[in-house]
Amino acid sequence: MATTKRKGAAGAAPAPTQAPSLPPSDQGGIPSGLRPIHPGELLREDVMPALGRSVTEIAKLLGVSRKTLYAIMNEDAPVSPAMALKLGKLCGNGPTIWLGLQQDYDLARQARILASELEAIPTLESAA
Repeated sequence: MATTKRKGAAGAAPAPTQAPSLPPSDQGGIPSGLRPIHPGELLREDVMPALGRSVTEIAKLLGVSRKTLYAIMNEDAPVSPAMALKLGKLCGNGPTIWLGLQQDYDLARQARILASELEAIPTLESAA
């Protein structure tokens, strides 16, 4: 997680402040029982406000354009493995959460789109 230092008591080491962490999940990136969210929603609603930095500054730190970062935050673009690595490094929570969120979001979206087609496909059992 990104840390910023605050001034502590005289002679004391500054205490780090960290971006919010997410609860553990049962599978993929989202905690069980919650709706799949686009990772851009988490970035926009929770991470960016907690970091207290501008989109321009965060984009620069990530080595991407503001347009790229806005596309993710507006849920118009997915979080790629490369972006997951960058976000995970910036926030200190690793790439897995970002990829898991994207995967869960993509699977839920496709399940809705393919619902009737998937219903027509039988589940086979082993012949043994």
